[in-house]
Amino acid sequence: MEALRQVLGWIRVIEIVDLVVVWILVWAGIAWLRTTQARRAMIGLGFLVIGYLVARQLGLVLTTWILQGFGAVAALIVVVVFQQDLRRLFEQIAAFGLRRELVASGPDVVDTLARAMVHLAGQHRGALVVIPGHEAVDGHVEGGLELDAIASEPLLLSLFDPNSAGHDGAAIFAGGRILRFAVHLPLSTDHAQLGQRGTRHAAALGLAERCDALCIVVSEERGTISIAHDAKLRTLATPQRVVDEIQRFLGDLAPTDGERSPRLSRMLARWREGLLALPVAALLWALAVPGASMVEVEREVPVSVSGLPPGFVVEHVEPERVRVVLGGRRRDLFLLAPDALSVRVDAILAELGRRTFTLTPENVSHPENTEVHTIQPDSIKISIKERKTAVPAPKNDLLDLTP
Repeated sequence: MEALRQVLGWIRVIEIVDLVVVWILVWAGIAWLRTTQARRAMIGLGFLVIGYLVARQLGLVLTTWILQGFGAVAALIVVVVFQQDLRRLFEQIAAFGLRRELVASGPDVVDTLARAMVHLAGQHRGALVVIPGHEAVDGHVEGGLELDAIASEPLLLSLFDPNSAGHDGAAIFAGGRILRFAVHLPLSTDHAQLGQRGTRHAAALGLAERCDALCIVVSEERGTISIAHDAKLRTLATPQRVVDEIQRFLGDLAPTDGERSPRLSRMLARWREGLLALPVAALLWALAVPGASMVEVEREVPVSVSGLPPGFVVEHVEPERVRVVLGGRRRDLFLLAPDALSVRVDAILAELGRRTFTLTPENVSHPENTEVHTIQPDSIKISIKERKTAVPAPKNDLLDLTP
């Protein structure tokens, strides 16, 4: 408790801000891990890091060396295998910083798009429309033809006419305009969600796994309307649900004055991750800030004697324990094991009559990340004596006549 009061006594406002920033970053990182396919690999890599730190602190040299090499290889594998997830993470960071301007779409545009999708579903004509979010979709799509025309129901119906050359592709819809059509999207491999659905659904889900766009897909076989967003594929039961989903998505992109930011709402909805992130952030802060400060600790250490001349044993050591003041980082000294310190005296000169030995830092065995400041007392007295040898029993030369 006294150590806690000392730490709280010198915390400044800047340390509190630092802790809050780390908490938000850890919160966002945990929330991101729950939505990415690399979460299990990242969790495994995290356990490797924890094991490496524990092994290093305990002085397990071979274990530390193995975990360090294996961790480097594992990190390289994660980067190569899950590069798509990491790419999206960096794109989300860029989108958050750049704050790309989005053109709001009116309710008439939403109705136009919804009516066209419902009409195509009624005629069992396949269609795929992409509404970009804050993250750009250009790096994920290929091909297509520039159009940049005002969206209308006849235009949408003509783009997805079976006789049209680009009806198998996707149309990019933004700000009430059709920007491109006949665009090819990346395909998803999430067969658990796709089930028996076709290529259009795989393309819609594939793009939704890589960015925050909303993809509206009309099934040619079933005549149903589905949406893919946030790596989830859902089928909409009624035409009104189509209108509601489009309005909700566009409202999140450009909230009106007085409405809460959709990003803040999504973050607050993940309060469980926030509770988990709080102790993690506090531990990281404690290790990095107060744990990195240089402090001193005093420990009583027993004195051991080695190097005695042959035939001698230690009779008495005065004093048997000395006080050693160690300096180092707070976290290293806090985790210092009781048996990590020892004072060893080489008594090879005791045979010549030497009984008082001066203690120096070289006599103290201590971890490499600490240093010895003082030793009290700085000398000890050793009393030795010759080891008693057993007297052999007298040999009886008389003849033993016992029967």
